[in-house]
Amino acid sequence: MLQRILILGAILLSSAYARAQVVPDATVGNPLVTVGGYFSFFDADYAANRVAGPGAFIDWSPPRFLHLGLEGEGRWLNLNGANSFSEYNYLVGPRYRIPVSWRRMRPYAKAMVGAGEINFPYHLGYGSYFAIAPGGGVDYDLRPRWKLRADYEYQFWPSAPGIPGISSGALKPNGLSAGISFQLF
Repeated sequence: MLQRILILGAILLSSAYARAQVVPDATVGNPLVTVGGYFSFFDADYAANRVAGPGAFIDWSPPRFLHLGLEGEGRWLNLNGANSFSEYNYLVGPRYRIPVSWRRMRPYAKAMVGAGEINFPYHLGYGSYFAIAPGGGVDYDLRPRWKLRADYEYQFWPSAPGIPGISSGALKPNGLSAGISFQLF
């Protein structure tokens, strides 16, 4: 009889220490917010201009869907443009972190939309256009909150350049960016 009571007691007490694999609701945590900056090198797809410049981004991931989130970015490509040519991008869209990691590298894909702006050479004019920008890259974990980022983006501006007297067709700027980010919380 004593043996049965001990076995029953052990079973009842062991259930207090058993936990499921899901994080309890009260401890899920805050959304992840990451901010960062990078330097970009782009083929502007206008008059053989290759431009470079700084950029900034912010990523937000809700706590229950850490692989899917939002990204917003701004890029100011005003270096190396011939005859004062420059290009600016302001984009936002979903970002999907691919759930594999290899040696602290975390790949992701993104699909952004927003505005692309051009200052044409010789101060001939200025244009602002709708932009679609799929892309992807990889974040490399340096420390728990610090990451290095390498990113590629292919933009499509359907109505650019739209200058009277010049044949119009879509511009397709594309380029690489490299930078660093910090996870705020």
